[in-house]
Amino acid sequence: MRNLILLAMLATPLAQAENLEVAANSMLRLPDKSASVHLTQLHVADAATLMLPATLTELKIDQLELGRDARIVVAPADSPLLIEARSARLGEGSEFSATGAAGSYQRAARSGRSLDLKLAEVDAERLAIDARGGAGAPGYVGLDGGNGQAGGCTWGQASRGANGDDGGNGHDGAPGGRIRLSLPQGFPQARIVVRLDGGAPGKPGAAGKAGKGGASKGCLVYSTDAGANGRPGQPGQPGLAGAAGELILQRL
Repeated sequence: MRNLILLAMLATPLAQAENLEVAANSMLRLPDKSASVHLTQLHVADAATLMLPATLTELKIDQLELGRDARIVVAPADSPLLIEARSARLGEGSEFSATGAAGSYQRAARSGRSLDLKLAEVDAERLAIDARGGAGAPGYVGLDGGNGQAGGCTWGQASRGANGDDGGNGHDGAPGGRIRLSLPQGFPQARIVVRLDGGAPGKPGAAGKAGKGGASKGCLVYSTDAGANGRPGQPGQPGLAGAAGELILQRL
């Protein structure tokens, strides 16, 4: 029955919804039908996760409640996201996550999502935001050199082994996000934990191994000289770490 309820939620145009609850120890993704969503009440229960799509640019909530270890996860995107709540109650271990995506051989790492978080009233022992950049992809591994051809026992010449290819350079990590945080005047800054580290640099690609020179096999008395071994390649260079993000703290 719970699965049926979640499926019904996913099919509902949430831009018109009034209340949304994510059950404990479950995960729910908002549909990407609307760029702006307004909820009267949002409750993410203990150890539950609400995922916000990249197409969402504005989420307004009258009453927000995050349970213990609950998370709101924001998908990476180039456009900033506004999350505004009139009142927010944040349980222990809860978090807003707007981290970037790790890079791959096909695409560069994504930066942490720029987030404009406005909480008019806050009840929380800790307000945690994670907007770290994605890690860079490692460099390509160099190809190993091919082995040389064997010579004959009394004629022919063994060929030299091929050189190994150089490893590729690691890709750069992405920068952390830009967070604009608006909180009540009385909320202690010591309770704010924001992670804005840039993404880790991509590791260098390993060098290709040298090919072995050809050598005669099965010769009883005479054999031709073995070919020289190739040269190993050079390892690539590591990428650069992403730049740290920025936190702008404003008081309401």
